[in-house]
Amino acid sequence: MTTSRIVVGAHYGQRDWLAQRFTAVVLFVYTVVMLGWLFALPELNYGTWAGIFAAGWMKVFTFVAVLALIWHAWVGVRDIYMDYVKPVALRLALQVLTIVVLLGYAGWALLTLWSV
Repeated sequence: MTTSRIVVGAHYGQRDWLAQRFTAVVLFVYTVVMLGWLFALPELNYGTWAGIFAAGWMKVFTFVAVLALIWHAWVGVRDIYMDYVKPVALRLALQVLTIVVLLGYAGWALLTLWSV
């Protein structure tokens, strides 16, 4: 007689691992593009940067990179909280605070990008 055992949260770590890798690739591509702009432009001033970020595709690309950074940070910080903060109430409070702060950063990035 065999019993199949269901492990709660199986493959949970695999999804987080893939999320970290995906967001890291997005951030790498964004960094390469930004370094390309940095080395290709003869003069770096406000007008040049405003011109780069005036293009709609650059605003979207930057916001996607910001979202990738936020997701990457959330997965990492959440894992740290789950591993090292044992009191459930404190862990929940820290997670909620982190979510609020990260959502605030996303909103701030959105407002900043579309005000240029």
